[in-house]
Amino acid sequence: MRLLTIALLAMLLWVHGELWFGRFGVNRVTELRERLETQEARNARARERNARLAAEVRDLKDGLEMVEERARYELGMVRPNEIYVHVMPPPAAPSP
Repeated sequence: MRLLTIALLAMLLWVHGELWFGRFGVNRVTELRERLETQEARNARARERNARLAAEVRDLKDGLEMVEERARYELGMVRPNEIYVHVMPPPAAPSP
């Protein structure tokens, strides 16, 4: 009976050791969860960026309005018999 108790106690200690310090212990699981959360955040940002880029590509393929808007804004292009006026925002008042 005494030998059985010692064997069961030894196995219990071994199981607890594996749980806390083993290869798949609590520390490792916590570390992996943190890495998973970080990667999921990166993936979400990448998905948002991909969606914006896909929408821009779709706009460029489907219509010329986007191309015209970009040409006007970035290159300052104007149509014949058209006057280009660029309105600058008023400078910010200095804070006292």
